[in-house]
Amino acid sequence: MKRTELERRERELRRIEKKAQALQRVKKSSRSVGDYIDELFSLFRYDSEEIFNTKDDVNILELLESMKLEHPEKQWDVIIRKSVNRTKVVQKEKAYDELRELAGITLPV
Repeated sequence: MKRTELERRERELRRIEKKAQALQRVKKSSRSVGDYIDELFSLFRYDSEEIFNTKDDVNILELLESMKLEHPEKQWDVIIRKSVNRTKVVQKEKAYDELRELAGITLPV
């Protein structure tokens, strides 16, 4: 075989390996940011004034922990804020602060 033929085959193999690695990364992050927002929103118990179960719900805590493992820190705040905003409660900031505290997220200074 000629050298050019060998090089072409090596390039093809590298291309195939690169595609396989990209597919693994996609499969690893099974839930998107939107999925987390939807799921967190569905766990809330609220009325028009406030969200009641932000401090003591184990399911919310588990969801926040898995969110922290699967997504970078800059997206945690977005997920929490958008899911709280979706409830349209009056005391958004209270719920937002309680969820950040529950997740162990500190405000940047």
